[in-house]
Amino acid sequence: MNINKVDLNLLVYLDVLLREKNVTRAANQLNITQPAMSNGLKRLRDLLNDPILVRTSEGMVPTERAKELAPIVRGVLLTLEESLQPHKDFDPSQSSRVFRIMSSDYAASTLIPALLKKMREQAPATTLDIMTPSDVTFHDVENGKVDMAINRFDQLPQSFHQKTVWRDSFACLVNRQNPVLKQFNLESYLKSRHIWVSKTGFGVGVGMDPKDIQKLGWVDEALAKLGKQRTISVFTRNYHVAMHLAVEMDLIATLPLRAARLYENDDSMAILDPPFAIPSIELKMIWSPLLHQDASHIWLRRLITETAEEINA
Repeated sequence: MNINKVDLNLLVYLDVLLREKNVTRAANQLNITQPAMSNGLKRLRDLLNDPILVRTSEGMVPTERAKELAPIVRGVLLTLEESLQPHKDFDPSQSSRVFRIMSSDYAASTLIPALLKKMREQAPATTLDIMTPSDVTFHDVENGKVDMAINRFDQLPQSFHQKTVWRDSFACLVNRQNPVLKQFNLESYLKSRHIWVSKTGFGVGVGMDPKDIQKLGWVDEALAKLGKQRTISVFTRNYHVAMHLAVEMDLIATLPLRAARLYENDDSMAILDPPFAIPSIELKMIWSPLLHQDASHIWLRRLITETAEEINA
C-alpha cells in the first residue's frame, strides 16, 4: 500500500466508526451526513480488504483486523492532534477558563474544597465544573471534553496520562451510641450491620448482590481472605450518604480515612481502625494526551499536586 495515495481523513473515519460501532452515530460525531460516512466505510473496506464492521444480532461488531488497528489508529491521531495544538501562555489571574473535573464524591469532599480555595486566590475568574463518574465516559476524557478525572480506577486506557494524588488507608465511622464500641474487635464487627460504599471508574452503575464478593471491593475482599463476610444493610455510591447513615443509625461505615476525618470534630462520632487489614487505596488524576501540553492544564495539574501535598503534610 502506498501511503501517499491514502486519504488520511479515512483514519479519522475508522477511529470514530470503531468507537461508535454505528454509522449514524459516527456521522453525527463528525458532523457529516450518513451517506458520506457509509461511503467512507466502503472506501475503508476497499483499502484494507476487510469488512471492518460486521452486522450481527447484537449490532455492528468489529472484525479481528479492525480490533488490531483500533489502538494503533487512536494513538496516531492523538499524537497528531497533540502535536498540532497551538501553544499559548496562561495567566491564571486573567483567565476566565472553565475547568471540568470528573470527581468521585470522596475526592470532591476531601480534595476539591482546598483546590477551589487555591483557584479563587490565584485565578478568581475561572470556573470549576465538578462532574460525577456517571456524567462522563473515557471517550469524553480522551477527547479533551473533560479536563481531568480524579477517582480510583481499576483499569485505564494506555493512552491516558496519570498521576497519583495520594494513597489512603481505611477507617470505621461509628456513632458513639453504637454498642459495638464496648468491645470493638473482628467478632463484634462481623456481628454488626454495615453500610457499603464504593464507586470507581466511569458510567452508570448496576445493582449490587451481597453474595458477589468479587464486585464488593476492598473491604469485603479483605474479609473474604480471612474466610469472613459482613452483613450489609445498605448499598450506596455516595460517601456523604454512608457517613450520614452512620451518624443517624447503629450502622458501621468502613471507608477511606480522609473521608471519615470529615467527622473528626463531631463529638457524636468515633473514628476507629478496622479490626483487620485492608489494603490502601490509590486516588489518581488522569487526563488526555490532547491536553498534556496545554499551558492552562499544566497549571491545573500543578495546583492539584500542590494541594494534595499540603493536605498530606
